[in-house]
Amino acid sequence: MLVIIDEREMVTTGYKCRFGSEGVASAGFCPDEFRDWVTSAADVDVVAVEAFLLGDCRDRRTLPRIIRERSQAPVIAMNDAPSLEQTLELFAAGVDDVVRKPIHVREILARVGAIKRRHDHEPTSAVVGELHVYFDGRDPEVAGSVLPLPRRERRILEYLVTNRGRRVSKSQIFNSIYGIFDENVEENVVESHISKLRKKLRRQLGYDPISSVRYLGYRLDECASRETAREELR
Repeated sequence: MLVIIDEREMVTTGYKCRFGSEGVASAGFCPDEFRDWVTSAADVDVVAVEAFLLGDCRDRRTLPRIIRERSQAPVIAMNDAPSLEQTLELFAAGVDDVVRKPIHVREILARVGAIKRRHDHEPTSAVVGELHVYFDGRDPEVAGSVLPLPRRERRILEYLVTNRGRRVSKSQIFNSIYGIFDENVEENVVESHISKLRKKLRRQLGYDPISSVRYLGYRLDECASRETAREELR
């Protein structure tokens, strides 16, 4: 989930719509609302934020410090007009990047990914058996062949791969894919997405690489294989 902070509601609403078209959850705040939220939100909610986007708002130079007290997610400032002085001040305040509007949301996502890879040494893709999953928006591959997936299913697969080897709950997946502020979507939609994803993976791989345990959640088994799958079916 991405968080956009801007004085203008039309800006936050516009970016939320554009990110939504890319299958990325986001939330918009005015500066005062954001201050209240980021200083009082539960840790699990703050951790769900992948990046913070600072638009036109008061005291932009103080917000990065407040964010850093709760999160290490990338902070990107968006300027309406070029200004060297303002850009230098924002970098000095602790932002990770400064961009000029208009900017396509795909470029923002690419910059967020690049910052995270530099900070966390995150890879651009991961290989799990015959499954090759990319973290830059491309569809995954199975044994070298592209497996087209809807945006939601692709992001769920990316999340499971990122957390492979450990179980994640339905709520964690929901927060990552839909965000923590989307009240119009029920958590149970995650089960539907995962069911469809598992069928497609099973059809391509010959086995189901996603393990599920009631109340404990889902896990992508890194060591899954056709042989182990056959043994489980016996």
